[in-house]
Amino acid sequence: MNQHVKEEILPEDVKIPEGKTLAQWLESRTARFSTRELDWNALKFQADFDPKYKRAQMRYVGTGATGVNADSNTVPAENFTFSTMVLPAGCEGPLHLHTDAEEVFFIMRGERIRIMIEHNGQHEDLILGNRDLISVPPGVYRGLVNEGREEALMCVMIGSTKPETPSYPADHPLSKVKRNKA
Repeated sequence: MNQHVKEEILPEDVKIPEGKTLAQWLESRTARFSTRELDWNALKFQADFDPKYKRAQMRYVGTGATGVNADSNTVPAENFTFSTMVLPAGCEGPLHLHTDAEEVFFIMRGERIRIMIEHNGQHEDLILGNRDLISVPPGVYRGLVNEGREEALMCVMIGSTKPETPSYPADHPLSKVKRNKA
């Protein structure tokens, strides 16, 4: 079991950045929906390979693990990343592996999201719907398919400030696809 012992942070330990008021500091830590845009290009290399991989990311904290290196319109990540993902009906996020961080999927809207898990030769599928959540530890392959009739919307959180770009199983066609770094 992984136990992380964190040092206690007390109010007197937290410093507002020099030259900023409390209001300015809080605004720098706020991401408003009105200033977000769906990024259909973050994983476009997958959709270009096969349209079934089409999905969009909307970043809030950090840039996630899509390969986007920078986004000045997000709250800087200190302990994790947070984004939303739009997954059209019939589309999927391919089986992939994060070796450096836990990944959490929270289904905000979706009637039948199949979560595929593979670990050491075993395979399990789970069906998630509205307000269901799964936390996948590092070192476990995960993927998802929207088997519903409508586009799904989910929150995706990764337990690292700058997660490594995931890898795919060696026999998966995307493991051979070259991608441009964003």
